[in-house]
Amino acid sequence: MRNTGSSPVRVKVAVVGSKTIVRPMAGLGEVLSCTVSADGYLQHDTLRSGGACRVRLSRNRQEVDQEISVAGCDPAIFLAGEHLRRKKDLTTVIGWSMGSTAALHALQRGEVHVAGLHLFDPVSGESNLPFLRKALKGSGYDVVTFATWEEGFVVRKGNPKSIRSVDDLAQRDVLFVNREEGAGARLLLDNRLQLTGMVPAAIHGYGRFVASHFEVARAVASGQADAGIGIRSAAQLFDLDFVPLQSARYDLVVPRPYLASHPTLANLFETLVSRPFRNEIEALGGYDTRETGTLHPLRS
Repeated sequence: MRNTGSSPVRVKVAVVGSKTIVRPMAGLGEVLSCTVSADGYLQHDTLRSGGACRVRLSRNRQEVDQEISVAGCDPAIFLAGEHLRRKKDLTTVIGWSMGSTAALHALQRGEVHVAGLHLFDPVSGESNLPFLRKALKGSGYDVVTFATWEEGFVVRKGNPKSIRSVDDLAQRDVLFVNREEGAGARLLLDNRLQLTGMVPAAIHGYGRFVASHFEVARAVASGQADAGIGIRSAAQLFDLDFVPLQSARYDLVVPRPYLASHPTLANLFETLVSRPFRNEIEALGGYDTRETGTLHPLRS
């Protein structure tokens, strides 16, 4: 059937502070957009960035009000929503896939309830806090650890190109897939390049990037790349090999007023520290939950 462009657009709706945010389901990615239920529908030509639109809800309004929007690059956040529902909670947790810097900017614009990030500072050896102290004014935020994970190179099964370090990426027959600027994985790669004195142009594919850890792994698994920068859990999902470079914390940042005003947001953080949830994400591979739930002071 021919698409005339007038068919309704499936959307997710979230109440973030005083704002109501409407996003097309396509923003969830090719798989999730087909497997996650929409909150409502609108006509294709009525959605304008930053403008008003009318949505025909397809879910109970109470359920929509309880939806939690999380920006970041860890798809395991969807598992938290499943564990909330096991407690008969009406909450839906929706993860909008984007790099760490973009997630933080979305939080600052009031578009999501929570931002997830993994930005490792090689000078201090600390994750996230040095960046957050510069970016966020005041102390009205909580920073809570989701997990510590392994970051490194995602490579083909058996690592046929023998990629062990950033220097090996300069081989002529190695095709690389990168993450976008501002992503934590991209920052890791750029830091390693700076340490070795290698220029980005020495890597065939440095300028070719994708928007998630899963897309990196998919590119390697499908033969579109020999290696990419990502996390162990994504490599394991696609039955690929992994070359670890460092461990880093993946933290969740939430404005304190949202914790007070949102009906179920506090329940999300209670779920993160539960043993059933921690067991499940550890089974994904590459996650260490010993610090999960730890609250980190943003200001000393």
